[in-house]
Amino acid sequence: MPRRRAVAAAVAVALAAALAACGSGAGATSAPVTLRLGYFPNVTHATAIAGLEKGILAKDLGPRVTLRPQAFNAGPAAVEALFSGALDATYVGPNPAINAFVKSAGQAVRIVSGATSGGAALVVRPGIADAAGLRGRKVASPQLGNTQDVALRYWLSKQGLKTDSEGGGDVSIVPQDNAQTLETFRTGQIDGAWVPEPWVSRLVKEGGGKVLVDERDLWPGRRFVTTQLVVRTAFLRQHRDVVGRLVQGQVDADAYVNAQPAEAQGVVNAGIAKVTGKQLSPAVIAASWSNLTFTDDPVATSLSAAARHATDIGLLQKVDLRGIYDLSLLNAVLAARGEKEVRAS
Repeated sequence: MPRRRAVAAAVAVALAAALAACGSGAGATSAPVTLRLGYFPNVTHATAIAGLEKGILAKDLGPRVTLRPQAFNAGPAAVEALFSGALDATYVGPNPAINAFVKSAGQAVRIVSGATSGGAALVVRPGIADAAGLRGRKVASPQLGNTQDVALRYWLSKQGLKTDSEGGGDVSIVPQDNAQTLETFRTGQIDGAWVPEPWVSRLVKEGGGKVLVDERDLWPGRRFVTTQLVVRTAFLRQHRDVVGRLVQGQVDADAYVNAQPAEAQGVVNAGIAKVTGKQLSPAVIAASWSNLTFTDDPVATSLSAAARHATDIGLLQKVDLRGIYDLSLLNAVLAARGEKEVRAS
């Protein structure tokens, strides 16, 4: 307990220093604040779910901040909520964050922390052995332009297969909710899907599919950003101290899921059930967990690569992502914990 108090005190001092360095404590206020936080009921958002279910985020935010979480199915919908002012921050994949940054000319959002790496794959019917076997078939993704959708379209293009946003081309891509994807896969309406966990493991264990492409195998060191914490720039400027405490909560939640994986799996499973109405089987959540790395590092190099991929397939114009990261608050928290800083490039 003394060690925990010492770390908490060090984090508070480091955050205060970071705020002061950004303008004499700019964004700090003693007035009550409501923080509306988005997340997905997926294992890839385990740090967010655990942080909510264990009360870690609420505790770190403190009594003057009212935390209001909201679940989403995919990134584009969460980004629209950010744009409309219905959300202040959200856990989201790389491509929706890129789209938000680009559509707002670099003004609307900032990435303040990573959360998860890995945990996405293309699952297909057992009879499909390679990319050529997908020609003329239907394959699902969570939503047009979301992270897995871009990964699927880019991979298919590298295999010489054409797609378009209307579901045409050599492979017909059908955007649909992940829960619907499991049902359509079971009934034979689709032949595969590029999805995040726990849907990868569910399609394998409950749908009888097989993994054709583990996305980790497509990236250097098998590391790529799957989930990161994004905030509205206006909220960050107005309530920088609150965002600092939110980042501290992310780091504490990350430490929890890594230190106590068995307990955390149960906590996250219960959190998913609150939204979806059904718990995952222990086998599914354990399999999902093994495919993920929970890390505060946003793996910035993979974000720029993801932007190039979206450009290559025609879903995004060539972009300049300079300024998309503000990792100063994260690095203040990590420094206080004696951990290495992370970089924005």
